[in-house]
Amino acid sequence: MNLSAFAQNEQKVKANYNYLLYLPKDYVTTTKAYPLMIYLGGGSQRGTDLNKLKTFGPPNLIAKGQDFDFIIVSPQCPEGKTWTSEKWYDSLAIALIPKYRIDSNRIYVTGISIGGYGTWQAAMDYPDKFAAIIPLCGGINDSDTANISKIKHLPIWTFHGTADNMISIAQTERIYKKLKGLKSQIRFTTIKNGGHGIQYLYEDPKIYQWMLKQRRSNW
Repeated sequence: MNLSAFAQNEQKVKANYNYLLYLPKDYVTTTKAYPLMIYLGGGSQRGTDLNKLKTFGPPNLIAKGQDFDFIIVSPQCPEGKTWTSEKWYDSLAIALIPKYRIDSNRIYVTGISIGGYGTWQAAMDYPDKFAAIIPLCGGINDSDTANISKIKHLPIWTFHGTADNMISIAQTERIYKKLKGLKSQIRFTTIKNGGHGIQYLYEDPKIYQWMLKQRRSNW
């Protein structure tokens, strides 16, 4: 373990973020445990108004009436902060896991833009908590590059547009190159001529089909 990285994570302030919660339509009529997907929104979705989360991504699809067969929680990052500023996952897990029937071997994280950064960071901070991650147009801070080896075992499918002028595709390319060198099974899909606004990818059922195949017990 990288002790300096562990110390940095421990020094972060613990935070309780408000969130939107989606339960499958058959949740109340069954007793089974469900997979959990955590969605980390982009910069424009930060703030104190949870309705901002519904502008795109999974919360937008839910607001339009789409059904999913897994639990979805969408915490909201406060204005002026990023997903790497504070320790939000511990508080979220404490709030959700004892209360809802969640399959602890099928917890996933996905996010876009700063939420993509947050997805990579959450995996590095808690490399044994998640079954898979799906970062969209994100990256890793230079100071955390050495910690990429902590997630070489993790199923990852990442996306980035070749014409992204807000977060360069080079951010994902360097992560991909590093993880492939560590024998990771990472999948990297480049969106030809795609810019930063690739949130439409959340409308593709293939993402969720791949996600739900991943379990911690498969490692």
